[in-house]
Amino acid sequence: MMAVNRKQFLVSGLRAAPAVLAVLSLVGGSSHVYAQAANPTSASNAFYGSVTAHPASNEQLKLSLDEAIALGFKNNLGLREAENGEKSLVGQKNEALQQFLPTLNLTGDTGTHQQDLAAQGFSAGALKAFGLSGFSPITRDELTEGQVHLKWTLFSGPVIAAWKAAGAAQKAAFFTKMSARGEVVQQVATAYLHVLAAASEVENAQALEAQDQVLLSQAHAAHEAGTVANLDELRARVELQSQQQVLIAAQNTYEKDLILLKREIGLDPGQKIALTDPAPYSDLASQTPEEVRAVAYKNRQDYQSLQNQAVEYKAIHSAYKSQRLPTLSFGGYYGVSQVNDAGSHGNFVAQGTLSVPIFREAKLRGDIESAQANLNAVNAQLDDLRGHIDQQVRSALLDVDATGKLVEVARSNVELATRALSDETDRVNAGVDDNLPLVTAQATLASAQSNLVESLYQYNLSKLLLARAAGILETQYRVYLGR
Repeated sequence: MMAVNRKQFLVSGLRAAPAVLAVLSLVGGSSHVYAQAANPTSASNAFYGSVTAHPASNEQLKLSLDEAIALGFKNNLGLREAENGEKSLVGQKNEALQQFLPTLNLTGDTGTHQQDLAAQGFSAGALKAFGLSGFSPITRDELTEGQVHLKWTLFSGPVIAAWKAAGAAQKAAFFTKMSARGEVVQQVATAYLHVLAAASEVENAQALEAQDQVLLSQAHAAHEAGTVANLDELRARVELQSQQQVLIAAQNTYEKDLILLKREIGLDPGQKIALTDPAPYSDLASQTPEEVRAVAYKNRQDYQSLQNQAVEYKAIHSAYKSQRLPTLSFGGYYGVSQVNDAGSHGNFVAQGTLSVPIFREAKLRGDIESAQANLNAVNAQLDDLRGHIDQQVRSALLDVDATGKLVEVARSNVELATRALSDETDRVNAGVDDNLPLVTAQATLASAQSNLVESLYQYNLSKLLLARAAGILETQYRVYLGR
């Protein structure tokens, strides 16, 4: 549900960076610029990757859902990228801040300076005219000096606008990071629930295999006693081997799902883990689309990120417009010099500069129009996102309602299939039926149990997606799962 928004907003901080740097360049700034798919990789989705924290150990690690999510916050690759994007924007905001502050530089040098006066136009005749006959045209001086330079922009429209744009970009990156945290919760919780569902499939397959083994033993004994035909024993043996195939496939799926979970939370794929939480099930309190939508507008991080992007581009637009305003700055230096050990003396310069742009109309209009186009695009995305949030909320509520009803039907089917299998077992043991109806009843129960496992998984997944649509997944996932 969130795939489009994740791709669009996860990199919003990094995408905003060139725009902020463009404004900084106006004032001299610079910078170096769950439905799990088969075999998902971090190349297509960074949240399927992680930074492995520790090598595998021989001890089995017991892992609850809360602990898995905590490891995801610590190691998940997608969240790491979002956090680095925020840090990058913090650095650019500091660059914008420097434009408000005075810049002080201390310089010092010492050395020997030799001048050829003749080369500088002071020939021997010119020196003689000044009464300097016999004066060597080659001079040699020892010069030591130190200076403190000051540069301070007192007023600049682009500087002010760049500061506002950098602040908005940093906030957008913060909400992008928070949205990434919600994505980690969704991905890890989905993977955790998927493993629990796979484990339930293994348990069901093991139980049916054990039951088929008992039935085969009974059929073999009855055949040896001559009370049933050889066909009944063959059917029982085929059913057992078929169930063994199902068990092998279920165990393989379970192990692969465990590897995917470990990959997302930064555990070594070879690390042995055991999930301690059972598959959750609880009814969710009824909510209206209006109630959930109001919560979403307040808490959706991607929505807040885009709102701050709009503020950022508005500030950038103002920065380009303010290039027409005068710029006032103050600068100067104070220095001390010493020549040939003859003592030292101070010198200084203090000057204010008022710079007034006269005519750069083509460039100014081009910058303003480009910034306005970017601002219009962000505002259009905001309008679209409001409608998209409404769509997601309504769809998620429908999914929760539908999957909840599917769970009820699946539970009822398991109960009915269990009763039917029990009755048919009694009939076979009483010699009323052969074991063909019994095999059919077993298959019906196996299908009902698989449907129940899938229904529970889909119901929990739909509740997670509803919490994500409302923007409260990180803080409320326990409530929505009924834990």
